[in-house]
Amino acid sequence: MAKPIRVLVWGENVHERKNAVVGGIYPDGMHHCIAQGLREDPAFTVETATLQEEEHGLTESRLAQTDVLLWWGHAVHGEVQDAVVERVLSRVWEGMGLIALHSAHYSKIFTRLMGTSCSLTWREAGERERLWVCNPGHPIARGIDRFFEIENTEMYGEPFAIPAPDE
Repeated sequence: MAKPIRVLVWGENVHERKNAVVGGIYPDGMHHCIAQGLREDPAFTVETATLQEEEHGLTESRLAQTDVLLWWGHAVHGEVQDAVVERVLSRVWEGMGLIALHSAHYSKIFTRLMGTSCSLTWREAGERERLWVCNPGHPIARGIDRFFEIENTEMYGEPFAIPAPDE
């Protein structure tokens, strides 16, 4: 049996603490909800970390034991310590995966990796969004049809100021 993929789910943990509605939906934090879903798959071992922890929960030793970091960011990108950003950046360059969730495209780590502003176009109009699989041969697209739809979502679109992907 293959070794499990070591996943660390990082979250700001701000909305849950400041907004009663969000806190009611995610009493343990959005990061725990994401982690709980991933834990259902035995291919993963999953831990969590938050902005409020010492070194934001992203110590050198913890990152050394992480294969993939999921980064949930939205409102307090500027509060992440630059030293922690450099540490995460180094681990990504060493091969650790990074998945930027929600508005993490504006996070310090994502903008450093992309080398751009990472700005994008968006609107909230409650429309249906159709997402097309552009590269069906890529492993991340395995098992997904040519497209899928999300009802009543906020829309994101081009231009998205990121470089073209490396293949």
